[in-house]
Amino acid sequence: MSKKVLVVGGAGYIGAHSCLLLAERGYDPIVFDNLSNGHSEFVQWGPLEIGDIRDRARLDAVLAKHQPDAVVHFAALIEVGESVTNPAAFYDNNVIGTLTLLSATMAAGIDAFVFSSTCATYGLPDRVPMDESHRQTPINPYGRTKLIIEQALKDYSDHKGLRSVMLRYFNAAGADFEGRVGEWHTPETHAIPLAIDAALGRRGSFKVFGSDYDTRDGTCVRDYIHVLDLADAHVRAVDYLLAGGETVALNLGTGTGTTVKELVDTIAAVTQRDFPVEEAARRPGDSTALVANNDKAKAVLGWQPTYDLDAIVRSAWNWHSRTNH
Repeated sequence: MSKKVLVVGGAGYIGAHSCLLLAERGYDPIVFDNLSNGHSEFVQWGPLEIGDIRDRARLDAVLAKHQPDAVVHFAALIEVGESVTNPAAFYDNNVIGTLTLLSATMAAGIDAFVFSSTCATYGLPDRVPMDESHRQTPINPYGRTKLIIEQALKDYSDHKGLRSVMLRYFNAAGADFEGRVGEWHTPETHAIPLAIDAALGRRGSFKVFGSDYDTRDGTCVRDYIHVLDLADAHVRAVDYLLAGGETVALNLGTGTGTTVKELVDTIAAVTQRDFPVEEAARRPGDSTALVANNDKAKAVLGWQPTYDLDAIVRSAWNWHSRTNH
């Protein structure tokens, strides 16, 4: 019989792509989502249970009904700028909500938990690329809410027997190559969809925030990782925990840094469209460079990112040019 996985936030961007791969690899994904940022159209590989992670009674009911073998948790508020203007919402959802989910998970007798964390837990880099031993001093409320849960998971592992894999994403990008699901945020704040929208004429220009950084062309460096590579790591994390694996934190990035200007050039080349690029002032809190050392994820999960920036942009272009998202 197929093993069941409760995918919390499974109607969102990374969650939906993970459901796709879980189903392809023989799992039964059950999506739990309040649809505040997710989309019911993205739930294509198993049932949708509508609910909020702060609602313990609803969580208990869904866990009792489906009796999953593992929980994968994506549900979070993620917009860094919003976390600065409205930190209370981030603590309420990302901390109180996740602690409620953890209590429900343990009460249901589940001991395998995969957590969507972030490179934002590191804060400003001491060194690049960054490995998992890099100090964690986040510089915004979003990163702090994720770090609090990492610390709770380590305590729950040590003292309550809940084993977890904490996956620290770098810059998720791209879409399913068949166009079944893709990136659909409201409002959109991520660089690749914003640049593609400019190339499609849906917005006037693409803004580059800061061109005076100490990098090869003056713009920030980021590590863009295809959402299907992220999804693959989540399925492998479930495999690992269900095989008895111990609690671990892992970076998910390609290990290759791309400047914003290089990203713009790649998008122009792939789309064969020039689009207006506007230089703007630096944004407070933006790091000069964020690049992953991913050796540990390769060693622990046997994971290997397979898609380069060109494939990321092609898949994103395919999705955004065919839809209005």
